[in-house]
Amino acid sequence: MAVEVSDVPEAKRYEARVDGEPKVAGIAEYIRTTELIAFVHTEVEPEYEGKGVGSALVRTSLDEARAAHLRVLATCPFYAGWIARHPEYEDLLYQSRSRVSD
Repeated sequence: MAVEVSDVPEAKRYEARVDGEPKVAGIAEYIRTTELIAFVHTEVEPEYEGKGVGSALVRTSLDEARAAHLRVLATCPFYAGWIARHPEYEDLLYQSRSRVSD
């Protein structure tokens, strides 16, 4: 089973399709700025669950974020969990800058 993932900026989401089918098998919605991409919701159609569609969405989108030098905010629990299991992507995570009070 081949999973193809593409960014659809006008819909503010990544879409996954399986074996060249036109039907969308899964999506990863995001909010993007010039410095940051926040992944807010991931959904995989029930018939594709457990077949690597979600992982393909996360891996592709994070690889593209890295290439674009974007920080990642993983507000979606699926993204947060996936990154926790793949520490090679932890360096992408947004770190808030705490201000020091005078």
